[in-house]
Amino acid sequence: MIRFESVSKRYPPQFDALRELSFDLPTGEMAFLTGHSGAGKSTLLKLIMRIEKASSGRVIVNGRDQGALKGRQIALARRDIGMVYQDHNLLDDRSVFDNVALPLIIAGMPARDIPNRVYAALDLVGLKHRAKAMPLELSGGEQQRVGIARAVVGKPSVILADEPTGNLDPQLAVEVMNIFEDLSRVGVSILVATHDLALIARFRHRLLTLQAGQLVADTGAAT
Repeated sequence: MIRFESVSKRYPPQFDALRELSFDLPTGEMAFLTGHSGAGKSTLLKLIMRIEKASSGRVIVNGRDQGALKGRQIALARRDIGMVYQDHNLLDDRSVFDNVALPLIIAGMPARDIPNRVYAALDLVGLKHRAKAMPLELSGGEQQRVGIARAVVGKPSVILADEPTGNLDPQLAVEVMNIFEDLSRVGVSILVATHDLALIARFRHRLLTLQAGQLVADTGAAT
């Protein structure tokens, strides 16, 4: 669950990246976030991840006020948020398995528990059979799916995706969106930032539109 309560973010000296933004993304809902370059999409995602802190208002994620978190609390809260990027940022010198396992290792999961979690995440994205492959042996679409597996391996309740289909052809983009839809059906909240209007039109999920830091349109629940 994500909730913005009259959230504003100002950068020095007087730039308002977000202004009085309010919306709720319930548990298990999938929504698109769109707007022109500089509209505030990246800032919004950073506030959810607590990479940035709101200047005013409250950002609530899974019942936690992100702005009130300090120190180690921030790192712990981030474990419940999966992040998928346009550039998947895989480590080329590590296998698919090792790339997906990395968040679990960082979180301190016992080594004996890691394989089952990794294989389950790879199975979700249809790449269990590629666990031993190196990233450069994969297609662009496969690399993006590995990025999704890495984002979900920790079983987060929220997934943020920043232009996840920007480097993919239309068919691969649809496959990625299908994976996100499957995750939303099992209770994961999904927020996808994208400029791809054709993709938005095809899937017809809720659409949040930013303009100059303000929420100018919210289509509500998908129909």
